Amino acid sequence: MEPRRDAVLRELGEAWDEVEEAEEDRRAALRALEDDCLALYGAKVAQVRHHAARLRAEADAARAELDALRAAIGHDDPRDTVRSSGSRRSLREQLRVVASELEDMRRRRDERRRELADVTVLIDRLKQEMRPTEPLHVDADGNDLTMKRLQDLRAQLRHLQSEKENRIKKMAELRDSLHASSSVLGMEPAETTTSLQEAGAGGDISDGALARLESESERLRETKRGRMQRLQDLVVAMLELWSLMDTPAEEQSRFQGVACNVAASEDEITEPGALSAEAIGEVEAEVARLEGLKGRRMKDLLARKRGELREIQRRARIVSAVAEEEEDDGEEMLVLDDDGEAVAERTLVLARLDTQISEARDEEISRKDVLERMERWQAALEEETWLEEYSRNENRYNVGKGTHLVLKRAEKARALVSKMPAMAESLTAKVVAWEKERGAKFVYDGEGLLDMLQEYDNTRKEKEQERKRQRDQRRQQGQSTMESPVARALPKSIKNVTRTLSMGGGKKMVVSSSSSALSSSRPTTPSYLKSALSSRRSDDGLSPDSFE
Repeated sequence: MEPRRDAVLRELGEAWDEVEEAEEDRRAALRALEDDCLALYGAKVAQVRHHAARLRAEADAARAELDALRAAIGHDDPRDTVRSSGSRRSLREQLRVVASELEDMRRRRDERRRELADVTVLIDRLKQEMRPTEPLHVDADGNDLTMKRLQDLRAQLRHLQSEKENRIKKMAELRDSLHASSSVLGMEPAETTTSLQEAGAGGDISDGALARLESESERLRETKRGRMQRLQDLVVAMLELWSLMDTPAEEQSRFQGVACNVAASEDEITEPGALSAEAIGEVEAEVARLEGLKGRRMKDLLARKRGELREIQRRARIVSAVAEEEEDDGEEMLVLDDDGEAVAERTLVLARLDTQISEARDEEISRKDVLERMERWQAALEEETWLEEYSRNENRYNVGKGTHLVLKRAEKARALVSKMPAMAESLTAKVVAWEKERGAKFVYDGEGLLDMLQEYDNTRKEKEQERKRQRDQRRQQGQSTMESPVARALPKSIKNVTRTLSMGGGKKMVVSSSSSALSSSRPTTPSYLKSALSSRRSDDGLSPDSFE
């Protein structure tokens, strides 16, 4: 540039020399030319500076937009290429870098918007399917394009999808329940279809359709429960009447399928038509038939119930005056006509008999332990009585057929009799405990069992005293015999008097009558014990009477 300027000034000087331009004019022209150049330079500098300012403003705007996009999509890049290298790059280069990053960020923003829009559309669609009354999704903050918001929307979408799947499954279960209940109730297919249509059995999974299905399903289940309770009540009544009437098995077989449902739960009754109006009507008709038959056969039922009550009381050794009075009332009622009033009265008597039978069974169960001990004690008492008769026989040791059997029985009887005080004590303790628990007196065949045991104890003590007195008397007689060298003559009352003892097989043993004379003074067995043992002795081949 300097050579060109020097050449131009040299040409200008030569031109001035040629025209002989004055020096002052030359200086003025040069100053004017310099001012023009400076003005031109200044204008150019201003233009360049304006352009630089525009570039800087564009770069700042691009950076601001870039920052906004980064904040919107949640992009936190610690490396700021523009700012970190701004001091080393020109404005144009910085603008190119910012424009490149801005373009990439705009692309990512658009992509994020599409993702958010897609998720939002799916959410709105699912909400519209399940909850059509709720408003559609409204974007409260359209500038929020962060990944967190996208993840929240995706989580909401997954929740709605899971809810939809569960709802579809639940509605399928409800429809199956509707079909099953309709089948069990014996509803016509048209009725079932109508119920499903009213409940919304199509592809509708809205809250309203679900509520209608639940309501319809609950209505049918309630109907099912009501009919099931009605049927079970009828079946229970029918079973009781069958038992009372001794209904043959072939007549019962027609209702065996229904009778099996008497203890079934609601979900266990699945047979089609099991709770239909026709099935319940058949059972009602059978119960009505049995009720009518029951009225005609009430006499036989009363007699059988009284026999059952007497048998239970016999086993439990109970004597009930109330039962005898009611039996007399029942006998009077049997002569009444078979009108409605008589049947009703017999029904009341039958109900009282059932109550008495139930109470008697409970009483029998509570008395079982005492009765078993009482039976064992009576068996031991029988052996004691037999042993006393056997011990008074002076010829018991004579050899004969069957003697070893008698000796063996005597040995067993002695062992059993030795346990009788402990058995009586244990039995007494049981009776006392029973009376304390029940708050009543233990009556055995009309008499107090504790009184009977006390009487036995007194009798046993009297026998012991009598045996002691006889031993003392025999001891005194023995001493008198040893003092006298000549044996005294036997009393006339016991001389040459004998009895025979039957040992079985036709053989008899001779028994001196002196033993009979001695036995006449022993205490006798109480009458209540003899009556209790009479039935057992009749079955024994070696009864006390066999000694006669």
